[in-house]
Amino acid sequence: MSTFNPDSGLYETLPDEDLDRRAAFLQQLGLAVEADPVMDGIARELGEASRQPWAMVNFITGEQHFVGLYVAPGAPPVARSMVREHGYCPDLLDRPVALVLPDVCMSSRFQSNEVVDSLGVRTYSGAPLIHHQSGLTLGTVCFIGPEAMPESTGSTNCVLVKAARDQVMDVIHAREANR
Repeated sequence: MSTFNPDSGLYETLPDEDLDRRAAFLQQLGLAVEADPVMDGIARELGEASRQPWAMVNFITGEQHFVGLYVAPGAPPVARSMVREHGYCPDLLDRPVALVLPDVCMSSRFQSNEVVDSLGVRTYSGAPLIHHQSGLTLGTVCFIGPEAMPESTGSTNCVLVKAARDQVMDVIHAREANR
């Protein structure tokens, strides 16, 4: 959710028109912004399948909340939340398809980001969690890693995050049906 400002030469965060509606809808669905063991399991499966040290299921409200989090043994720890302006996931709020960046530094739009500097992230693959009945994007599922990947991994990475996205949405729909 940002746009390039040619006057400043920077990408600037746009107002999130769905922020209040998204937060209320997540609460209505009973989807907390705290750790969730089922979502942790999906993140673990994604991290292991992608062979990357970090994977997340992320609900985006005033912050990014990693309700599902996988950190590989030996990888630097990450918190369960992060400000909205850091990382790549907020850019998926207005994007209906997955975003796969085998090497984030090859994209001028994405090479300069707080997580590149703090964690040394070089690869990102994420898919939006779109609740089709409401039309809201609730957050994302993603994995990140410290080493650039070959371009040839793009299709495989896309399949991985889309499968994890589908798992998360199945869980959300099942919980919604049980409310």
